[in-house]
Amino acid sequence: MENATKPADVIANLRALAHDLSNSLETMLQAAYLLQEAKLDGQDRKWAQAIDTAARDAARINREIRKILNSQG
Repeated sequence: MENATKPADVIANLRALAHDLSNSLETMLQAAYLLQEAKLDGQDRKWAQAIDTAARDAARINREIRKILNSQG
């Protein structure tokens, strides 16, 4: 017999993963903020900004995923 996973179990697992992802993203956002507060110049400042932008985009995507999951009950 095939290992069948119930949709409620899948949603619960995805919620847990989204929560864990939020924690990792928060760490990245805090680190990016601290990097931007440092006295970086040129290319280093651009990389810090790129990290911040990517982490903010990922956090926004994760919030959208969580909204969808929460609408599933």
